[in-house]
Amino acid sequence: MGLLIGEVHDNNSLVSIVSSVILRRLDKKPDRVEISEEQLVQATLRAEELAAEVGRPLRVVGWYHSHPHITVWPSHVDLATQSMYQRMDSSFVGIIFAVFLTDQTAKAPSVQITCFQSINEGSTQSRREIELEITNNNDSLTLNNFEILTQLPTILKEEEDESYSNEAGQSETDDIITKQHNAAVRTIAIGHIVEKISRPMLEALVARNALNNVRLKALKKQHQELMSLLENMSCNV
Repeated sequence: MGLLIGEVHDNNSLVSIVSSVILRRLDKKPDRVEISEEQLVQATLRAEELAAEVGRPLRVVGWYHSHPHITVWPSHVDLATQSMYQRMDSSFVGIIFAVFLTDQTAKAPSVQITCFQSINEGSTQSRREIELEITNNNDSLTLNNFEILTQLPTILKEEEDESYSNEAGQSETDDIITKQHNAAVRTIAIGHIVEKISRPMLEALVARNALNNVRLKALKKQHQELMSLLENMSCNV
């Protein structure tokens, strides 16, 4: 979960998202995504820093979270949270990633994404789908975004460490079985982080690096050919 940084264009009708801030979860219940005022302030300050670096009017423009193993559509809690943000900023958007799904037709892993806003209908809210387009601008924030991505395993581990410490503190017992159980739960959780986040991320970066090396080799070859052509042209003159 986290907050989205970007720009708003065309009289608040177009939101361009260029970066994000990953946040630690305050509540790990499956149906809760809570962002504190402190976290919102920190993200705002980070947006201001990025705006100064790139010379663009960047600010916090939305929030995001994931729905592991379930539908991508926002819950009533998500819609209420989105409605609260829209009262502060009418252009604020929410993005949900449904992950660890399986496409029943292809029998392959699937990821679904939705961008939405809330529409108030009396005491309840409904979803308004926002058209989403993913583009590769390859701009000056690419390195910053890679650095943010690498923070994710650390943040998730910190959450597990905090949960373990809280559980150990609440359980004032010398029972060895309880202690071993708590330690085993923490170990399994960290193992899941490595399996689901760290390893795929590392594999993707290794593959990207290999592709960049191939491109670099091709560019060096093209450079040599152009330099050779230029030298021949000079001799003919």
